[in-house]
Amino acid sequence: MTGTSVTDATRELLLSRIRDVPDYPKPGVMFKDITPLLADPAAFSALTDFFVELCVRYGATKIVGLEARGFILAAPVAVRAGIGFVPVRKAGKLPGATLGQAYELEYGTAEIEIHAEDLAADDRVMVIDDVLATGGTAEASLELIRRAGAQVAGVAVLMELGFLAGRSRLGAGLRGAPLEALITL
Repeated sequence: MTGTSVTDATRELLLSRIRDVPDYPKPGVMFKDITPLLADPAAFSALTDFFVELCVRYGATKIVGLEARGFILAAPVAVRAGIGFVPVRKAGKLPGATLGQAYELEYGTAEIEIHAEDLAADDRVMVIDDVLATGGTAEASLELIRRAGAQVAGVAVLMELGFLAGRSRLGAGLRGAPLEALITL
């Protein structure tokens, strides 16, 4: 993290509200469940404040939340920051004209979409999600934002799973935009 005013106590509070669920969704995976954090108003508010601070610092005019937990985290940030929220959905979930972007998964491909008219050339977009793992979804969202004609203000996540190298996958795609992770595991 680069210079945010999050204290060690806040980081510890948030980390204490993330539950490890072994062997979910498949054997050998340690799932990081954020529902206890969401259920704690002090922790959820502290996380929201962290994201709002980043949006202000980097001049964001819109926030993109990645399906599905990114919606939960990004929407209150948009309200508190007084800027627009744009959901990035799985393909086929949005009505009307969309822009889509396919990306590689560990065992296949997936596609995400946004409404084509929700971003404009003068928008600076902050991408918010719960976890940066391999970086595939975040990388595809950066491409969608640019294809819509907007600029990337940055990417902000609650947790970065450093051992999965998502940061290095995003590297060139960030084009100088910051990547901020509150917790790195």
